[in-house]
Amino acid sequence: MKYSVKPLAEDSRVFKVDPQIKVKSVRFQNRYGFMVAGNLYLPADFDESKKYAVIVISGPFGAGNEQSSGLYAQTLAQRGFVTATFDQSTTGESSGDVRNVASPDIFVEDFSAAVDFLGTQKYVDREKIGAIGICGLGSHVLTAAFIDVRIKAVATSVMYDMAESMWSGLNNSKTAEQRDREK
Repeated sequence: MKYSVKPLAEDSRVFKVDPQIKVKSVRFQNRYGFMVAGNLYLPADFDESKKYAVIVISGPFGAGNEQSSGLYAQTLAQRGFVTATFDQSTTGESSGDVRNVASPDIFVEDFSAAVDFLGTQKYVDREKIGAIGICGLGSHVLTAAFIDVRIKAVATSVMYDMAESMWSGLNNSKTAEQRDREK
């Protein structure tokens, strides 16, 4: 598996940055061949010789990992976790020629690819890997945790059912005719 860990070259985070939390830019490949882009957050007292619990975090559909998932990651790093955020394949800085494609199978694989990447880091306690999914793409973390037994804990912050919203329209705004055209 291909991956890279580099210093954060350009900081585009949109929340108040804690200077004690070190952040690195990461890239890792999923089994579909997409290069997934993200950030790695290290606690203030990080010691590479110790083992840490880690949490993988993906953000809302269309959001970059420098937004809400980055804030979650920084907050959890302040509490001693190593955290990793990522842009799902075809979104943000992750690869994919066709952009912003909603593909549940690929998005679930992105979580497993993040776990693959983290598992190669010597400071990761492989028995203490968790995952968080946020908003519109948060439900994919549940499938990932069901399939990938390496994920030992899971949480979501999902405010509505995306599939139902796509079918019925926001606030049930689609007519029966509109839904029939989409079949």
